[in-house]
Formats: sequence, structure tokens, C-alpha cells
Amino acid sequence: MDTLLVINAGSSSLKFQLYELAGCEGLELMYRGQVSGIGGGRPELAIRDGGGVKLIERRLPLERACDLASAQACLGEWLAGKIEKAPRAVGHRIVHGGPRFYDSVKVDDGILAYLDSLAPLAPLHQHNNLAPVHVIRRRWPGIVQVACFDTAFHRSNDAVVERFAIPQSFYDQGVRRYGFHGLSYDYIARYLSRRMPEVWQGRVIAAHMGSGVSACALLRGVSVETTMGFTALDGLPMSTRPGRLDPGVVLWMLEQGMSHDEIQDVLYNRSGLLGLSGISGDVRDLLSSDQPAARLALDYFTYRAAESMAGLCVASGGVDALVFTAGVGENQPWVRAEVCRRLAWLGVELDDALNQGGAHRISTGTSPVAVFVIPTNEEYVIAREALKHI
Repeated sequence: MDTLLVINAGSSSLKFQLYELAGCEGLELMYRGQVSGIGGGRPELAIRDGGGVKLIERRLPLERACDLASAQACLGEWLAGKIEKAPRAVGHRIVHGGPRFYDSVKVDDGILAYLDSLAPLAPLHQHNNLAPVHVIRRRWPGIVQVACFDTAFHRSNDAVVERFAIPQSFYDQGVRRYGFHGLSYDYIARYLSRRMPEVWQGRVIAAHMGSGVSACALLRGVSVETTMGFTALDGLPMSTRPGRLDPGVVLWMLEQGMSHDEIQDVLYNRSGLLGLSGISGDVRDLLSSDQPAARLALDYFTYRAAESMAGLCVASGGVDALVFTAGVGENQPWVRAEVCRRLAWLGVELDDALNQGGAHRISTGTSPVAVFVIPTNEEYVIAREALKHI
């Protein structure tokens, strides 16, 4: 049996999907799962089969998921008992592809070195994304590995959208707006094209709301603008990242004597919802808290999300549909309701019962702007991309 493995290594989780190759282009999901809480106090292993039946859901000893390497070993041991031979290919989510890549690519030594060099542009993600690639190349050098980039989907943005208003020499060195979460938006675009073509043909604003947060304007499934820029710090406020920030704040930090590493730690690990609330970067914790700082963080989050989503309408020429996706977008009715309330002036009319019930369409039947909740599946997009390179 030939298989294809997908690995999505994040800052604190390691997701996988294993597909059986059925025919020349068929993909049949066999297993999906993740190790979550890597490096934290509550690591867990959860695995389901292709039909969604729970196979494993258990806490892990800390030493089994103290870092990405140990988590990968844990998953590798489980997979080794389920497949007869090495996968035909392994597809990976890589956050940053820099100015060089517009599409997925088969990994070789030169490409791997180039991708490693981009780590300063995505310090929370790039090294983690690449860690499994390095491990597999050392142990099984003959396996085809494919890098699939979060930035590639937004390379369709035109020059006005892509540029910063700084000297040309910086652009020539790669300083430009790349955008991220492209694999998620690619899945949403494919989903709409296949199942909701009338929505796909219109003006869609999609919001990927997880630990990282961004929004994207889509015209016929093509990105025309997105909120993230040169790095994954820009745009909407996130769990521990600030989103849009006056660069003068960073200059002020430098003037106060803060080092590069100290500033990076503040911006990537101690800002966003965590920084505002002083409690947590997890929306669930903030929603359950009665502290005023928790409500301030949530109000800030929904206000900036609505503001930015409305701003994307300049690029799309208006909006016909909103799509919420990823962990917060799919699972937090309060967040969706607050964002939509702030966008009521655009014609967004939410059906409270449908929203609370987690329906697919959560807007009223007469709402001029339709609102949908669509679970994302970045791993499926990676699998389709990896299949092209076999």
C-alpha cells in the first residue's frame, strides 16, 4: 500500500494526516491527529481514523513531548505500526517562502538552506516547520519531501498591495508584504469553488482566527489583499502577537536600551491577548474570566478584526460573504457575534440561534452579506500539493 504523509509542525503542536494513494490522483484519508501542548504542562496525543472515529486521546508524559523532536518520535512510533513501508512522499507546511516561491517545491539541500535562512522572518514557526524535514532527510534521504508555503497563495496580490512605502532597495532585498495563512485560505477557496460556486464567484472576506489571526479578501478564489505583511506580526491582534503596531514603538524600545532578543520576545510571546489581559492568550480563558482586563482584550480583538475586515473591502470592491475559520473562528460564537455586530453597517445580519448552534450558515436568510463557518483543512491542501511532485 502506497501512502502520503502530511506534517504540520507549529510552535506548540505537531499535526499529521496519513493518506492512502488510491489511483493516480486519489487521496483516501487513513488517519489524522496531533500532539498538542508541546513544551508545556499538558501535552496530549489525539488520533482519529479517516472516518472520524477516535482511536487515541490521552495525556502524554512531559518527556514524550518536551520538544518538537520528542513529539515527532512519539508520532513516528505510532505510525510505524500502521504502515508497511515508508510513505511515497511527505508534505510539509512551511510558513515563509520568501520572494522566491510562488508554488510548492520538492526539497533539496539548496532549497532547505534557503528556507532556513528565512527563519528571522518567522521565528515562532520557520525552524519548527523545518525540523521534521531535517529529521526525515537524515534518516530516510530517499523519501520525496515537499514544502508548501503559507506565503505562496498571496503572490497574486498586485504591486500596490505588496509594497511598503520605503526605498526600492529594501524591496529588492525582499522586504515586502507576503501575507500568511495561505494554505488555509487556499482550502477555503477550493471548498467554495467545489461546493458553493455562487459564493466563490462573489466578494469574500475570510478570517482565519486561531492562535495566529489574519483576514483575506478573495475574488473568485484569488487573494487580492490580506492583513499580514512582511512577518507574521502584522495585521490583527493574536494570542501573543500585537498585530498592527506603529514602528515608532519599536524605535522607542530600542531607545530604552532593549536588545533585539528582548524586543522579539515582547512582540512574539508577550503581546496580543496575553499582553492586553495579563491573564492568557487563549480566548477560552478570557471568555470564562470576569476580570475587566479580559473583556478589554476581547473587545480590542473583535474591534480590530471588524475594522480590518471592513478595510479589505477596498481591495475586493465590497463584500458578499464572510467566512470564519480556524480554532477561534470555528468554535467561538461570541467572537463571531461581536465581529458581525461591528459590521452590521455593511449589511451583516446574524442569526443568533444558528450562530450559537454552530451552523454552516449563521446569517439570516435575508442578510445582504452571507456569513459562513467553514472548518479549514491545511493538511488536505498540502497533500494535494505533495501529490503533484510524486
